[in-house]
Amino acid sequence: MSILISKDTRFIVQGITGREAVNLTRENLDYGAKIVGGVTPGRAGRDVYGVPVYDCVRDVVEAHGQIEGSVVSVPPRFTKDAVFEALENGIQLIVVVTENIPRREVAQMVELANLRGARIIGPNCLGMISPEEAKMGGVGGPAANTRQAYAKGHIGVMSRSGGMTTKIASTLTAAGLGQSTCVSIGGDAIIGTTYAELMPLFEADPETHAIAIYSEPGGRMEAELAEWIQANNSRLPVVAFMAGRFMDEMKGMRFGHAGTIVEGKEDTTTEKIKRMEAAGISVAERIEEIPALLRKRLEEV
Repeated sequence: MSILISKDTRFIVQGITGREAVNLTRENLDYGAKIVGGVTPGRAGRDVYGVPVYDCVRDVVEAHGQIEGSVVSVPPRFTKDAVFEALENGIQLIVVVTENIPRREVAQMVELANLRGARIIGPNCLGMISPEEAKMGGVGGPAANTRQAYAKGHIGVMSRSGGMTTKIASTLTAAGLGQSTCVSIGGDAIIGTTYAELMPLFEADPETHAIAIYSEPGGRMEAELAEWIQANNSRLPVVAFMAGRFMDEMKGMRFGHAGTIVEGKEDTTTEKIKRMEAAGISVAERIEEIPALLRKRLEEV
């Protein structure tokens, strides 16, 4: 099993004729993804690597039936409209790779998704992958690189950083620990799905035996994760790597992503680590330590 996507997930690419979307489409197809159509207004009748292009989401749905997902790769000023269009046409899983979207518009997208019972991953993310099943988004890059970095197994991975999603997965793969599903959740201050919101999905997946996460200073996601683990008595051992520890000595500075702004003591790496460890999360000093910590925690289960 996997969470969110499988080899049978049918999705579209909105903005498919853009340069980044063309590359993303090729990489996903090469990995075996089922992309049934693409959308670029005014470009209907063309194709991208054999994927037919339509003027709007409604036309794709009419031609191919109900579609489970969409990857949105359009300029920031058009992203909200593209996401709304997908949601209003019944698409339940939307990966938004676009960055620099105004926060107010992201909040509106997330609110409508909640009203429609749908899920947004991102924005400013690389999507997700269930190794040897399918990938949806740019995570892992070209298919050959993806197959080298990711292997099928039992460790779930969650990360604010798309690049660090692959770094953790490749570290696990090199240590003989495959992955069930890996999700790049996005690095913005407002995102569609947090660590705590993904945990129930991993918890319900019998093929996921433990979780590895990449974390950064700023925001409340780690606190929410810790609270969820304690409140639900999670069966899953969790190992985290906390980046940017030096930030505690650099007040008001930003590390990495837009969401990594330390606004108070609770946002510091020191406080986050304390909170996670209190909830039973093991915190690695270096990414290379994650496999050994996971093995240790799995032996304790």
